[in-house]
Amino acid sequence: MWQLLTDNIDLILIGLRTTLLVSLIALIGSLFIGTLMAIFQVSPIKITNRLATIYVEFFRNVPLLIIVMFFFVVAPIYGFKFDGFSAGALGLTLYTSAFVADTVRAGIKGIPKGQMEAGRSTGLGYLQTMWYIVLPQAFKIVLPPLGNQFINLVKNSSVLAIVTGVDLMYQGDLIASTTFQTIETYTLIGLIYLCITLPISYLMKYIETKLALSN
Repeated sequence: MWQLLTDNIDLILIGLRTTLLVSLIALIGSLFIGTLMAIFQVSPIKITNRLATIYVEFFRNVPLLIIVMFFFVVAPIYGFKFDGFSAGALGLTLYTSAFVADTVRAGIKGIPKGQMEAGRSTGLGYLQTMWYIVLPQAFKIVLPPLGNQFINLVKNSSVLAIVTGVDLMYQGDLIASTTFQTIETYTLIGLIYLCITLPISYLMKYIETKLALSN
């Protein structure tokens, strides 16, 4: 396996860089959109509440591969061209944001209503109270499930291999098809994914412990 790694180190590094980059982009995008959708879902304004709920239910219940293939295959027919990386990043962002929204919404619901009322009574607006008072407390509650979503995001990034996204899984398929060392190749790729996700898991546990001790 070591020989396989050294012989194909260039391809693996390219794939690793792509996987990390698309995961980072999707993480930031899904956290932003998911948090926004969560706020809209608990909003007193019915139209934003309804639209956010439709968004979350749609992307949560449509397979990730279908979403990615829509941007990669269907969108170009109508003049919107996406390469494999862009289609994968956008699909991952939209798909993951639906689960992030559900997670953050649960955290917001776990905060006593008195917190919102207290913030509004001091003269803060709805969004200001949500940003400065409610969300910081909500994120402390939902940190573990959010960590799980981010780990799933890294693993789900392997969908780029289907749309020639030149990610780690794509390079693994390429190496396996040229060297015929199928077992060794996919074992190596699996270990590399493990090296990415395990530190994230331990980091989230460390942050969770620190937050628990600070309370």
